Amino acid sequence: MNGLLYLEDGTAYTGEAFGAKGTGVGELVFNTSMTGYQKLLTDPSYKGQIINMTYPLIGNYGISGDGGESAGIHAFGFVAKDISLKPSSRKSVMSIGDWLRGQGVPGLCDVDTRSVTKRVRSGGTIKCVISTEGISVEEARKHCEETALRPDWMKDAGTKEVIRVPGGGFRVAVMDFGVKQNILRVLSRKGCDLVIFPYGTSPAEILASKPDGILLSNGPGDPSAATEAVAAAKAVIGKVPVFGICLGHQVLALACGGKTYKLKYGHRGGNHGVYDRYTGRSAITSQNHGFAVDAESILNSDLDITHLNLNDGTVEGLRHKTLPMFSVQFHPEASPGPNDSEHMFDRFLAMMKGDNT
Repeated sequence: MNGLLYLEDGTAYTGEAFGAKGTGVGELVFNTSMTGYQKLLTDPSYKGQIINMTYPLIGNYGISGDGGESAGIHAFGFVAKDISLKPSSRKSVMSIGDWLRGQGVPGLCDVDTRSVTKRVRSGGTIKCVISTEGISVEEARKHCEETALRPDWMKDAGTKEVIRVPGGGFRVAVMDFGVKQNILRVLSRKGCDLVIFPYGTSPAEILASKPDGILLSNGPGDPSAATEAVAAAKAVIGKVPVFGICLGHQVLALACGGKTYKLKYGHRGGNHGVYDRYTGRSAITSQNHGFAVDAESILNSDLDITHLNLNDGTVEGLRHKTLPMFSVQFHPEASPGPNDSEHMFDRFLAMMKGDNT
């Protein structure tokens, strides 16, 4: 079955359809990870996006029963050069094609993904249409024009009710903007008692749970659209130690008077170098974001820049000068990607013990 990838600028790519029969409209992005496609597709931060993979072979180890970062796929579509529908892993329970079909997500293969990636790198992220229903380019253009991209997916990406994950250590209140499961797994493995709150929960309710610390999670969308989250973050800073990851990092910057801006094509992959200005050491990190904190906007604020991206110099980490609060733009929980930065969770635990260094 023929499929179509249509870009807002009129560029069109054809390929072979797999997965579900359908048509989706979203923001076209690319990811440079060589493995971890199941974790990528189930990462809530990809809600509203269509993922183009730069690594040419996808699907060779299939889909496992415990390899997701949420209950289902959040991406609106998936594009790859070659797809293996006969996985060879002993952990595989189904092929990627069967999985996408069951989740209602269209996929497209036999596409020149290098050309797609170069188009995004040169022109920036762009609205696009993916279709496996045999529609024409003209029909795709109409779909594209009639569908607006939503900036506030973080309001729907996380839990809709308070969830408790018991533990014997520090109690951590998680402000869920689309939290990845491995963030929760790492905290649980370190003994934390977790209380996970839906987007829009009042700061009074969060503080009423008597947390030892508060974590602001990753999530999709434009941080400037997360107005309720920014207000809540502003209210809890200084009350207990606070740690922000990805979108949570951006929300904390906004809460402290900073600004954010949209990157040309974002950082998405498991191989991004980050420099720690305080230790002088570098790490390879997992990243997935389309926005960044404006460094100039926080020059005269109470925030210090702790980490910088080694590719483009963008802000990758912050800490408050006097209060127990810090944040990172990258993903210390990985999944997929390297585990070089998991020590950030240990720093959060140390902060809850009273160490604010």
